[in-house]
Amino acid sequence: MQKDNHSRVALSVSRRAVLQSSAVTAAGYLSAHASIAWTAPAVAANKTVSEAKLRPDLLDDKSPPGLEVVQLTTDGNVPASHLYMEAQIFTRDSKHFVLHRSATAHGGSRSDPKHRYLRCDLDDNYSLHPLTNELGATAASVSPDDKCVYYFVDQTEPGGGRLTLKRVNLDGTGRETILVIDSPLPDTNFRPSRPYPLSTISSDGKRLAISAFLGDGQTVGAPYGLMVFDLEKATVQLVIHGPTWCNMHPQYCRSLDPVGSHDILIQENHGNVATATGGITRLTGGEGADIHVIRDDGSDFRNMPWGRDGNEFCQGHQCWRGQTRWAITSTSCRDRQEAQLIEGLAGSHAGHVGIKTSDGVRNDLSREFSSPHFYHFATDIEGRRLVSDAGPLGKDASIYLAHLGEPGTAPASNFTYLLRPQSTCEKTAHIHPFLSPDGKMAFFNSDESGMLQAYMIRGLENY
Repeated sequence: MQKDNHSRVALSVSRRAVLQSSAVTAAGYLSAHASIAWTAPAVAANKTVSEAKLRPDLLDDKSPPGLEVVQLTTDGNVPASHLYMEAQIFTRDSKHFVLHRSATAHGGSRSDPKHRYLRCDLDDNYSLHPLTNELGATAASVSPDDKCVYYFVDQTEPGGGRLTLKRVNLDGTGRETILVIDSPLPDTNFRPSRPYPLSTISSDGKRLAISAFLGDGQTVGAPYGLMVFDLEKATVQLVIHGPTWCNMHPQYCRSLDPVGSHDILIQENHGNVATATGGITRLTGGEGADIHVIRDDGSDFRNMPWGRDGNEFCQGHQCWRGQTRWAITSTSCRDRQEAQLIEGLAGSHAGHVGIKTSDGVRNDLSREFSSPHFYHFATDIEGRRLVSDAGPLGKDASIYLAHLGEPGTAPASNFTYLLRPQSTCEKTAHIHPFLSPDGKMAFFNSDESGMLQAYMIRGLENY
């Protein structure tokens, strides 16, 4: 491949056939679930035109040798974006993942007819393939067996409407409806609306969770809650709810351990203010948010030992460390004016005391980095590599790669500057870097071209 400023990656020129949508009963879903196997399509008619182009101009004198930057989406009329950093969107072989067009860094609009989830084939010239065609498609997750993508269709309104859980094979075939929620959730009077733009799936592929607003549109201080779907039985259960769960950010632990695979990381926004229709007018107040872990049946509620002491505040960005039961958060600290990366292991819930949780374990990963200002980050699946943006946020923000040592004790090491994405870093254009499962590629957003687009960095295996 040539390395001129805007050289095109080899393109595929044929069009994908129009996706067809179909609905089946829950029983139909169960019979189909066990028999579907996916392999990357080899038929040229199933490909879109690749938009990718090499962007060596985004590297600079500080960038290490051997890196290549690829701009994956290039439509100057429609923005595109990666999903949020911890979203479960990759196949295990690190060759295929999901992103979306006509979307910002924080999601798409349910009323936007241009919004689509796309599969990107990294081993096929970065070709892009539409996976959804419904208005209101949201919260996509790739199944751990790489066979399909689960997503929701949002036709809700406070106190009413319809939320539909669907799945489609990763090659775009076999679209199915699993469950429709158009009445109160079981054993409650709550109807979900305003679903969170991310879902999360258990490591065994049997359960999927998403949070939503539960108000009727008239009641001030109405709750939000976490729904857990049993994908084999096509059922749903509300496992926790309350007015402070307005930005829950749920994330299933990716551990393969039978116990750990039921844990969900959730964020509680103390002091938040919301309208009667679920719009958030203030995210937190006082000592800010804290982070908890809950079992997906609603039991075993625990604390992560972060924030809530008047000095350390959780930014609201956290993720599991690979497939371990350790998690990482970014903080802001008043005493040192830093934004640190703190690792933690959940402890018992004895009030919303955060850092003061007596049996919680914490480890400052960024303690050997001079004046850390980290915000958005993610790890590889082994929990041994980490990528993060670093402030000041704006066009001077940069991306770093780091190695992670022994959980709970070792600081992050070998911090390597990669590049400046040159994004404005406005809320709709956050960089949100993350890694492929194998840690060899990093991905980020930028509006450096004047339009938000999705990018990747390859060659990280050398660092």
